[in-house]
Amino acid sequence: MKNYCMVFTLLVLLASCGGNTKTQKAEETQKNMFTGARGEVKIMTLDPGHFHAALVQKNMFDQVDPTVYVYAPEGPDVQSHLALIERFNTREENPTSWKEEVYTGPDYLEKMLADKPGNVMVTAGNNAKKTEYILKSVKAGINVLADKPMVISPEEFPILEEAFKVAEENGVLLYDIMTERHEITTMLQRELSMLPEVFGTLQTGSEENPAITKESVHHFFKYVSGNPLVRPAWFFDTQQQGEGIVDVTTHLVDMIQWEAFPEVILNKADVQVLSGKRWATDLTPEMFTKVTGLASYPDYLQKDLDGDVLKVFANGEINYTLKGIHAKVSVIWNFQAPEGTGDTHYSIMRGTNCNLIIQQGEKEGYKPQLYVESTGGDVKAFAGFLYNAVEGLTAKYPGIALEKINDTQWKLNIPDEFKVGHEAHFGQVTEKYLKYLVDGKLPEWEVPNMIVKYYTITEGLKSALEK
Repeated sequence: MKNYCMVFTLLVLLASCGGNTKTQKAEETQKNMFTGARGEVKIMTLDPGHFHAALVQKNMFDQVDPTVYVYAPEGPDVQSHLALIERFNTREENPTSWKEEVYTGPDYLEKMLADKPGNVMVTAGNNAKKTEYILKSVKAGINVLADKPMVISPEEFPILEEAFKVAEENGVLLYDIMTERHEITTMLQRELSMLPEVFGTLQTGSEENPAITKESVHHFFKYVSGNPLVRPAWFFDTQQQGEGIVDVTTHLVDMIQWEAFPEVILNKADVQVLSGKRWATDLTPEMFTKVTGLASYPDYLQKDLDGDVLKVFANGEINYTLKGIHAKVSVIWNFQAPEGTGDTHYSIMRGTNCNLIIQQGEKEGYKPQLYVESTGGDVKAFAGFLYNAVEGLTAKYPGIALEKINDTQWKLNIPDEFKVGHEAHFGQVTEKYLKYLVDGKLPEWEVPNMIVKYYTITEGLKSALEK
């Protein structure tokens, strides 16, 4: 009888514990449910070391509480972030009204996880720590909106995979900020590539002549919101920022997946990296001072010096196949664009009926321009299909129109209202993420394709380092 009572008591305790666990899980799930109500999204900004963290807050959102909780180490990074938020709050046109509650200290990550005053963590900064930030946040039941890249080394890629798995288990959304999906010429390139009567089918291509090429040229010294951008010194340390081949190429690989295989669920087996290469941009001490405001190189950059010239491996190229389609991505970082120019982008998708080309050179006034180039067959019939297709797209994109250049080439004129610029794309991504929070899920293909994207770039880096 005594043993029976002990067993019965144990069973009651176990049932109680299980009930408590279920109750806690239910409470966490309830906490992460969003309805779109005013102020229900509460942002925690973690270690903002890149101006992209502030661009998420360039405009207000009804669904987002105006109080934002910042957790960061002390130093110039967080001060630059707060100064940019203050500029948004005090600008003459459409000022914001953010209230920043700031905690600084060496235990900033642990403090955020313990306090947990918000339900969405935003991170854009030192990429050496970002994968750890992401994993610990989703483990704590916090939604994450992360600037790219979410991982910068092949060794840490499994940690990111684990983070996606944990996020699913905990019912939170882990999403990266893919601004280029909102660039109008890329959107229209994708739209036209999905029309067989215009594009035909995507060619297979070859390593020498890929079916899709995406090239991006960036500059270390630039202006953001009308002011010279001051970059932290760690931005030039590839062990902290990541090499170019795993940074900007995140966008380029994402666009290839998004355009060539729209809403198709991809997996790592679909990717074969054929080659990768990397090379450095040289910065003189004068250049380094101009962009960082520092009079000398910090100790952690000494390893990258050749005399007094800093070798920054910010440039890279990956040749690979995705589901058998040959693709190439490349990124180049120069120090400063010539007067009147800026970052540039080149993209080509080769179809069996035409090529869809985005160029952004001198001829285009350094603004992206979409061209359509017939590649054979009955050009007159092709032109008819093309004009009909563009006419059909005007319902979605009012005012777009074709301009004939010659018998086989056209450019697509796009109204200025669609050319909102890179900074505005952060707000567009945030709006989409807020909708996903209300839906309680991302599109079915997003998570597997994010995993494939980061697998591609980290394998590309591995290939480049083996040379």
